[in-house]
Amino acid sequence: MKRIAIVLAAALVIGLMPVQVSAEPVQVAAKSAILMDAATGTILFEQNAHDRLAPASVTKVMTMLLIMEAIADGRIGWEDTVTTSESAAAKGGSQVYLKVGETMTVTDMVKSIAVSSANDCACAMAEHLAGSESGFVERMNQRAKELGMADTTFVNCTGLDDQGAENHLTSAHDIAVMSRQLLVNHPKIKEFTTIWMDTIRNGAFGLANTNKLIRFYPGATGLKTGFTAAAGYCLSAAAKREGMELIAVVMGAETSQDRFAACKQLLDYGFANYALIQPQADSGTVAVKLGTAPTVKAIAAEDPRLLIDRSQRGSVTTEITLDEQVNAPVSKGQRLGTLTVRAGEQVLAQVNMVAADGVPRLTFGQVFTKVLRTLTMGS
Repeated sequence: MKRIAIVLAAALVIGLMPVQVSAEPVQVAAKSAILMDAATGTILFEQNAHDRLAPASVTKVMTMLLIMEAIADGRIGWEDTVTTSESAAAKGGSQVYLKVGETMTVTDMVKSIAVSSANDCACAMAEHLAGSESGFVERMNQRAKELGMADTTFVNCTGLDDQGAENHLTSAHDIAVMSRQLLVNHPKIKEFTTIWMDTIRNGAFGLANTNKLIRFYPGATGLKTGFTAAAGYCLSAAAKREGMELIAVVMGAETSQDRFAACKQLLDYGFANYALIQPQADSGTVAVKLGTAPTVKAIAAEDPRLLIDRSQRGSVTTEITLDEQVNAPVSKGQRLGTLTVRAGEQVLAQVNMVAADGVPRLTFGQVFTKVLRTLTMGS
């Protein structure tokens, strides 16, 4: 079958392929680290990324993910009230000092967890969702398994050095995976993770973000700090610039300053060397034989985003190859060709071109009428 080729040079294109990354772009002062693109999941840097280590309060990324999923599913609402149990009120470490029997909305609970890493609120929410912290932890481990977090075992919902915490382990890779799941699928969480200072209890209790990058790093979108004596200083940090969001995770840094500096270093590297591009693909038309319409519009089946080396941006081209003709009936979404994205001679991605609408086949009566009209016009 003949095909019609249309070549379009563009600075912005679509596609979805991993890029080649440098092995060691930076030296990270931490036991393990990773840099991941949020849109594609592409790993841009890793250092001992699968070592199983204690995550401290970065654990709460999973806690927040399960809360956000419960809200999205309609199991709980933002204005629902949560009652504090004795076990929640007794949690140590970072907290907002909930009293036994005190109630607080889900909104303020999530705010306290995201901004101030409140262990008491994390426990109260766990009990609210699963009946007990242990029941919630089962859900955490199940969700980790579903996400392919093979390095992870959760023992509690806070990351505190509680009983059995020696088995509470994860990896920089797995933290990046759950961070990506939270940020990409539940962007409302950023309304909380980007708060620098706020209050709860009608302004009576102040909150200050434990993630200092929120104030000092341009484009920061979150996400979660952590520290215990066993874990050291940990951080899952996210930032977005020019439409590209990156996730940097460090574990086991010696000081709080080290973790922030390491994540800043990783994010700077990512933004300096990579770009995420997502254009609108041009459409085309394909002739339809024996259809109720003479042509059908062909569009890209998906509009994915393509992570590329920043140096490739000026050399990217797209090529649309379409069928010259297709027989009716044509189904909506039927494949009609291919969109190919290249950087020079390198193929970066291929996307199907599909029918934008269906085109029914002409009935016998319609064909007869059409032929008769043609003969009449010719006489």
